Amino acid sequence: MSGAALVGYSSSSEDESGGSPGQSERGEPATHGAGLAQSSMPIPRLPMPDSVLNMFRDQEEEVTDDSSKHGGRVRNFPHERGNWATYVYLPCEIQEELLELRELLVSHARRYAVSLTAMEEFHVSLSQSVVLRYHWINPLVQSLKERVASFYRFFCTASQVKVYTNQHKTRTFVGLEVSCGHSQLLELVSEVDKVMEEFDLPTFYKNPSFHISLAWCAGDLTDKLEGQCLQELQEIVDGFEDSAFLLRFPWDQIRCRSGNKFFSFPLR
Repeated sequence: MSGAALVGYSSSSEDESGGSPGQSERGEPATHGAGLAQSSMPIPRLPMPDSVLNMFRDQEEEVTDDSSKHGGRVRNFPHERGNWATYVYLPCEIQEELLELRELLVSHARRYAVSLTAMEEFHVSLSQSVVLRYHWINPLVQSLKERVASFYRFFCTASQVKVYTNQHKTRTFVGLEVSCGHSQLLELVSEVDKVMEEFDLPTFYKNPSFHISLAWCAGDLTDKLEGQCLQELQEIVDGFEDSAFLLRFPWDQIRCRSGNKFFSFPLR
């Protein structure tokens, strides 16, 4: 984001060919009775039990690439079996007042012909979304756990409204930029980056603008949202009741999401 992963079974070639000449289906030397011709009738195969077929279902991430089913969102990288989309972040506790503020901003943006979709959860990103092979999930999680074990709880203040787009300009976000707490976030990112480098994965953005996204829309609509619209959105935030207290976010854990798996790392 700017100035912001599975196993099927198939028969082996040896299985399909029925083994090497001179062997029975069980792999034992074939025997021939005197005066009897060797039968060439194929032995029917039994169906694979469901319990076997489902053994590694958790290694596959069920994914469909139909953007119409996801509000127009477009993948930043193509889905491939065995690849799990992974990212690290600070989860934000959802408060009723914050939801009210979000709705006010979404409603006001409609005046500028921008139809925003409210975010279902709030967080601050500590990594890019990266592609991780399934068998690397646990090693990466363990390394991440060790890297962040010494960090203490802290808080951030995020009250400045800003407009962001993702790298490919396929989505636009309205978020609250972090002011107080920036240095602690940079320290966390530094450790997360070291983990990513261990697995030859992309590190976070240089000079990041840490923020909490509140709403999004498909495409690049920065021209409509910036300028007068952005100024009015800021006025809504500034005038919101108890905004100084509401926009102070405490952090007590770090999370990593890889496909449909979540991992939590409590801060001290």
